[in-house]
Amino acid sequence: MLKEKILISACLLGIPCRYDGRDNKIKNLTLLQEQFELIPVCPEQLGGLSTPRCPCEIQKNKVISREGKDYTREFQKGAEESLKLAKQWNIKTALLKAKSPSCGFGQIYDGSFSRKLITGNGLTAALLEKEGIQIFSETELDKFFKKLYNELTIK
Repeated sequence: MLKEKILISACLLGIPCRYDGRDNKIKNLTLLQEQFELIPVCPEQLGGLSTPRCPCEIQKNKVISREGKDYTREFQKGAEESLKLAKQWNIKTALLKAKSPSCGFGQIYDGSFSRKLITGNGLTAALLEKEGIQIFSETELDKFFKKLYNELTIK
């Protein structure tokens, strides 16, 4: 039987691709890895940015670095490349990094680099959601696992 594929932020799998060269590995992903095929993505790397890189936040619909450089084009390209992968693998669900200007879903940093949160989505999360992909962040693991468990028991 073919495993359902889930798009996942690469940093959540322990790949050191965050802006600071670190990861955000989620512990206890064994069950998820046994039941599903995880397709890792780092939209920022797919958009051509290096690791490490300067931190960025969304300001007035643009992605701006702490130094004031506009990286909107790279973030948009990364979102589009992530969507291509999702379509190629027929992805219906994604587990993405919270608060990120790429992957954040529901809440992102406000653009002031003060760690203040506002309602909003990162560029990749917004594009994937627009295409009908259900998005979860690592802060919603209970909800995420409940959804996946319900799907497994229905099949």
